[in-house]
Amino acid sequence: MALKTSDFDYPLDIALVAQHPSAQRDQSRLLVLRRRDGRVSDHVFSELPGILKAGDLLVVNDTAVIPARFLCRRGGGGRVDGLFLRELSPGRWEVMLRNAGRCRRGETLTVEASPGVVVELGKRLGEGRYELTVSPARLALDLLREFGLPPLPPYIRRAGGEHAAADRQRYQTVYAARPGAVAAPTAGLHFTHELLAALAGKGIHTAAVTLHVGVGTFAPVKAEDPIAHRMHAEWYELPASTAEAVQAARREGRRVVAVGTTSLRVLETAGVAGRVLVAGSGWTELFVYPPARFRVVDALITNFHLPRTTLLMLVAAFCSPGDEKGLERVRAAYAHASAQRYRFYSYGDAMLIQ
Repeated sequence: MALKTSDFDYPLDIALVAQHPSAQRDQSRLLVLRRRDGRVSDHVFSELPGILKAGDLLVVNDTAVIPARFLCRRGGGGRVDGLFLRELSPGRWEVMLRNAGRCRRGETLTVEASPGVVVELGKRLGEGRYELTVSPARLALDLLREFGLPPLPPYIRRAGGEHAAADRQRYQTVYAARPGAVAAPTAGLHFTHELLAALAGKGIHTAAVTLHVGVGTFAPVKAEDPIAHRMHAEWYELPASTAEAVQAARREGRRVVAVGTTSLRVLETAGVAGRVLVAGSGWTELFVYPPARFRVVDALITNFHLPRTTLLMLVAAFCSPGDEKGLERVRAAYAHASAQRYRFYSYGDAMLIQ
C-alpha cells in the first residue's frame, strides 16, 4: 500500500523542541537505531568513536551558514522580518518576508541594524517570496555580514537579535568552510575538533562535500501523495578527493557514513547513474521517500525531524531500504526518543541509523 504524507505525522510534546543547543556540542544525546531489526540504544554523542567501526568513512557537509536573517522597519514603524535566499544581480535579492502582507510594490523599508541600507519591494514571487532592490548595491554577503542575524528556523523563538552572538557560533559546524547555506546542516552541529581527532585516532576517516542548505529543507509536504511534491533545488559540489575516498571505501568493504541528510543527498545524487561516483557540481532535486534503495551510503547520522517533511521521509526510507517498513521503525524510534525526553529538531539531539 502506497504511503501518504499524513502517515509521516507523529505526536510530540512541544517542550521537547530544543530552543538552545546543548551546553557542549558533543554532550548531546545519541539514539542508535539498528536497521535490520529496529533495535535502539541510548548514548552520548561523544561515544561515537566507540560506536562506529575502524575504517568507516564519515562524509560531512562543509557548507557555512550565512547571516541571512534581517529586520526592517516600514515608514510607520512596523517591523518586517526578512530572510535572504539568493542574489539575482548586484543590488537585487530574492527574499522571504514575514509581516509584509500590507506592504506594496515600490514601498521602501529601512534595515533596522543598519539605517543607511534601504530596500525597495519589487514583485511578489509567491509563497512569501519577494524581489528586493537594495541600496547601496554592494555584494549581498558583505551587507549581511554587517547587519544579518543567524537564520534560525521559526520554531526556535528569539526576540529580535536575542542570543545572536551565541547562535552565530553554535548554529554553525566547526568545519564550516564554504558560505552559502540559509539553514544549518544540523547533524554536524554535534562534532567538535576534539571528537574529530578521536575518530581519526580510531581509524575513522573523514571527507567533505558541499550542499548549500535552502529554506525549503524544513518545508512540510503539502500534497497528500508524496510523489506530487516538488523538491527544492540545492547547489552541491562533490570534490574529486571525496569521490575517490568513497570509491576506495566501497572497494575495500568499508562503510560510508553520511553526516546528515544533506551529505546523503549529494552522495546519492552522484550515485544515481551507477556505482562509480563522478566528481562535479550542480543542482540536486533528489527526493527520497519509501521505498527506496541506496547505492552509496551505509549509515546515517541525523537529527530528529519535523512531521510531514522530506527529511523524515528520507530517514524512513533509509531505515528499511527497498520496502516500506522503515516508517514503522522511525515511529518506534521517535516514540522511544520522546519517552526518554530527547531534544528535537535543529538544536536537538542526534540519531545514528546503521
